[in-house]
Amino acid sequence: MRIISGKFKNKKLIFPKSFKTRPLKDSVKENIFNILIHSKTIDVEINNSWIVDLYSGSGSFGLECLSRNSSKVYFVERDSEALESLKKNVNNLKIEKKSIIYQEDVLKFLEIFRLKRKVDLIFIDPPYLDTTYLDVIAKIKAKNILKKNHVIILHREAKSIKTEFDHLKILQNKIYGRSEIFFGKLS
Repeated sequence: MRIISGKFKNKKLIFPKSFKTRPLKDSVKENIFNILIHSKTIDVEINNSWIVDLYSGSGSFGLECLSRNSSKVYFVERDSEALESLKKNVNNLKIEKKSIIYQEDVLKFLEIFRLKRKVDLIFIDPPYLDTTYLDVIAKIKAKNILKKNHVIILHREAKSIKTEFDHLKILQNKIYGRSEIFFGKLS
């Protein structure tokens, strides 16, 4: 795992060796950022944006955002081994002032989450067997924490049961091997 682009390009990232968390593959991450940059249906700039990286693991997505000049990333991860990798990655890149790390369950975090300003992008990457992501999206809507121009990116297993999204208007979705990526806005 590495940073794909930006000021930390090609920096290697530390990730847990256990199978409790699944790292976001570099090729999938690169495709996500290509869509964010080139899509005509997504109106969010990574530069100067505020990001929330839910189920962040070792922080690959949020760290990529910071490499591309995001202003602030909130990382949320409850697994202690993944959290240790995340903290090491943030320290190695010397981006502590732009990173806020929470060791918390995602739904509980959203319950207590308070911001001085709304965020531009939320990345949701739950374990493939986790089905609470629909509750997470509903909670995000209820909390009103997103800017008018925003995007929610959801990473799921391509073979998982297809879901109707009550609170998410899908702008685009792509399949890359085992990964299915949804780009949406709150509806």
